[in-house]
Amino acid sequence: MSDILKDLVKILGNDKVAVDPLTIKLYSKNAVYYEGNALAVVFPETTDDVRRVVKYAYQNNLKIYPQGSASEIVGSTTPRKDGIVMNFMRMRKVKEVSYVDSYVVVEPGVRLIELNNILSRNGYMFPIDPASVKSATVGGAVNSGSGGMMGAKYGTMKDWVLGLEVVLPDEEATVLKLGGKTTKNREGYDLVRLIVGSEGTLALVTEAILRITLAPERVVTVTGFFRELEDLMRCVVEIKKSKLDVLIMEFVDDVTAKITIDTIKPKIAGEGHLLITSVSTVDEAASRVKDKLVDLYAGSGATNVVAAESMGEAEALGIFEIRRNLYPATIKMASLSLRDDEEKPYIFVEDISVPPSRLIEAVKRLREISEKYDFPMTLGGHVGDGNLHPVVWIREGDKDKMEQFNNFVLDIMRMAIELGGVISSEHGVGKVKKDGLVLSFKARNSIKALSIMRQIKRIFDPKNILNPDKMLPSV
Repeated sequence: MSDILKDLVKILGNDKVAVDPLTIKLYSKNAVYYEGNALAVVFPETTDDVRRVVKYAYQNNLKIYPQGSASEIVGSTTPRKDGIVMNFMRMRKVKEVSYVDSYVVVEPGVRLIELNNILSRNGYMFPIDPASVKSATVGGAVNSGSGGMMGAKYGTMKDWVLGLEVVLPDEEATVLKLGGKTTKNREGYDLVRLIVGSEGTLALVTEAILRITLAPERVVTVTGFFRELEDLMRCVVEIKKSKLDVLIMEFVDDVTAKITIDTIKPKIAGEGHLLITSVSTVDEAASRVKDKLVDLYAGSGATNVVAAESMGEAEALGIFEIRRNLYPATIKMASLSLRDDEEKPYIFVEDISVPPSRLIEAVKRLREISEKYDFPMTLGGHVGDGNLHPVVWIREGDKDKMEQFNNFVLDIMRMAIELGGVISSEHGVGKVKKDGLVLSFKARNSIKALSIMRQIKRIFDPKNILNPDKMLPSV
């Protein structure tokens, strides 16, 4: 065992340090393709544990790679061999819940689904629901700036974090308590929202104060298929104009819907583009709201319309099956495309947003880009806020396709920028989208923003020990 590993064991104890190569390899991967290596994995259980490791890392110029469940898909949690993975899964206390003041205080290792299970007992919820909600942790969601299916109504993580306790990567491993337990707070620069979405490059989150809200009394959900994309978007516009309280609005394009239906054989099937709409309401109005939604769907040319007056009924009818299985179906399709068992598919989930009014053009241009590079692609997303998730796959050993991949991603990001959108909505930048960040700020004539970001990084992390080479381009 190296001196570094011996020191880490002395600092934390045997049970909080993993030095086995297989264990290290397991914690050096993210949810898709990216993997790295590290010297060790540490599992802090308290803020003091974090401080002691940070002080040691600072003194010895070791890198630290913070990690929750590593369910991200842009490489923002993967380490290099010159550092330590700091996994926060053992810091999972829900320290305080105040329904009167609408907040919870939690440690970073608490899973979002665990938090919502606790809140639901009193009719409350934390509304950030990424696809990985069953495994995603609070700390990971803070670092990634996560969103989800309810983003059209509730926004993303930056809208729901009231305060943070963080450890800085400096000589003293300084602990800062930022923000607080009130919804209004104007105490200087907003450092809380600077850290939310910073992908673990500025500070280590050891506690979060999250805003919570009442869960809807009743949720009505309707789905249907549209032969033309224009018809689907007309339905979206009419629903928004109808003053219904839209909670979820999800889209799957016609090609992807067919692939997913053929792959998973869901309870609901049809031909064309799929639209799912969930509306918050009260018990007394559920039937009326359902009828109104069904009429709006039918008036826009929807077929195979299915409606439910509660989330339980929607689940029983299988309304969300196609949307939820978009990614698993893509994985299955990718696996079936391989020539033999020795090959691996490289699957990439894009994450752009455009103004919802530009969605039709965005979908058409995404298909054109897919055809240009001859990449198979499935497509779905959060139509309510214009967030699209095209998913592509190629064989890992296909050198020509791998060489084209970066240009493919750049073309998608350029398209989003041209339509007034953004290159990353909820997944982050990580390793994959640093070039896109440059494109985006150049397009706005604001390239100096990247220089300001680098200066902020140096102030927080003078030795560049915290998650280096992520998010910010080097030049």
